[in-house]
Amino acid sequence: MADTLHKPDAPQRSIGVIGLGLMGGAMASNLVAGGWRVIGFDIEAKAMAAARQKGVEVVDDAAAVAAAASDIITSLPSARAAIATAETIAAASPAPLVVLEMSTLSLEDKEAFAAVLTAKGHTALDCPLSGTGAQAQAKDLVVYASGSSTEIERLGPLFLGLGRKYFNLGAYGNATKMKFVANLLVAIHNVASAEAMVLGMKAGLAPQQIVEVIAAGAGTSRVFELRAPLMADNRYEPASMRCSIWQKDMAVIGAFAANLGCPTPLFSATEPIYRSGLERGHAAHDTASVCAVLEDMAGIKR
Repeated sequence: MADTLHKPDAPQRSIGVIGLGLMGGAMASNLVAGGWRVIGFDIEAKAMAAARQKGVEVVDDAAAVAAAASDIITSLPSARAAIATAETIAAASPAPLVVLEMSTLSLEDKEAFAAVLTAKGHTALDCPLSGTGAQAQAKDLVVYASGSSTEIERLGPLFLGLGRKYFNLGAYGNATKMKFVANLLVAIHNVASAEAMVLGMKAGLAPQQIVEVIAAGAGTSRVFELRAPLMADNRYEPASMRCSIWQKDMAVIGAFAANLGCPTPLFSATEPIYRSGLERGHAAHDTASVCAVLEDMAGIKR
């Protein structure tokens, strides 16, 4: 049983984190290292144990987080989990809370999340992240924040405690829209990086040499620099972004673009490559494993 926790005397240096997985666990760990008091919960015992070892004060449920922290981060794997968590928070605390929703969800789900909280007098902020699990561990995230500008600026030290930069993007929902733009590019850059790596390998170039030379020139991208070393090593575990989760994010972006009537030919062209990766057994692997898919198509055996 977790110890009973009380509202902190200095809430600006205290934060609740609900969802202590790859992203949430890394953020919680970095905040603890930066001097924050972090109160956390996850439905997975393994995640709770890992967070406790990093100095997180783990509690029994989301309601206990709401009872102990005035500001709460949610980092959850699905819309269902996010909205259920919002309902728990809304019912648990009569005092106004600020809840930073950092998952990648559809705009409609983000709005539903906010509606549950605002109906009970709480404030929801839409704060998705740009970065992988590995970047979260290295505090190399960028926070896209939207909602109350006053609360976003107040929470600036928090954002810089878990990442390297944050942007105040205005009205609630704008951050999720920007996240879709960013992830569209990530999807394309990742497959483009794999295509380039396979072309070089098929031509007889050493994969590590391709990484070194391309990263130094005009053809590089941040995604290439993050994922091409994994491609060169033919190593896709542990995953910083699992293919199975990425497919969920891709579906959300595709639906958003379709609703706007916006063509996305390059993004759409990557979808069969990612789908083929799932069919070839890469669901739990890093999305860099699209390189293995293209290697198979090119007849390369390593």
